[in-house]
Amino acid sequence: MKNKILIISSSFYKNLEKKMLLGALKEIDKKLFDVKHFSVLGAYEIPQLLNILLKDRKYAICVALGCIIKGETPHFDIISRSVSDKLLEISIKYNVPVSNGVLNCNNVRQAEVRCDPKLKNKGGEAVLAALSVYNSIYKL
Repeated sequence: MKNKILIISSSFYKNLEKKMLLGALKEIDKKLFDVKHFSVLGAYEIPQLLNILLKDRKYAICVALGCIIKGETPHFDIISRSVSDKLLEISIKYNVPVSNGVLNCNNVRQAEVRCDPKLKNKGGEAVLAALSVYNSIYKL
């Protein structure tokens, strides 16, 4: 039976979500893993859904994908810190590798470069980070 990878992405910036998801999926060996993907509206909702879904303990690896772009208010700092802290907390709580692929960018151009699978491919890097933890445990 194949292990399952859970990917939760934020659709707030739909074009960026699509690119990050494409980059992430390119790094997953479909012979070894089944992928389950959920999309939520914003980055803040990612840890909420992740916490709910991990209660069933049926995922070997989890990847959070999204983008938070700095605006004119402190909202960026609050959301960025909250999401990052909660993703780590959930990973420790459930003993499951949770990769934080939620980008914190100063502007849209930075986000576009980092999300593009042909450029920085941060979606793919998020999968590779989670796999590195998984491989350390299970020696794939």
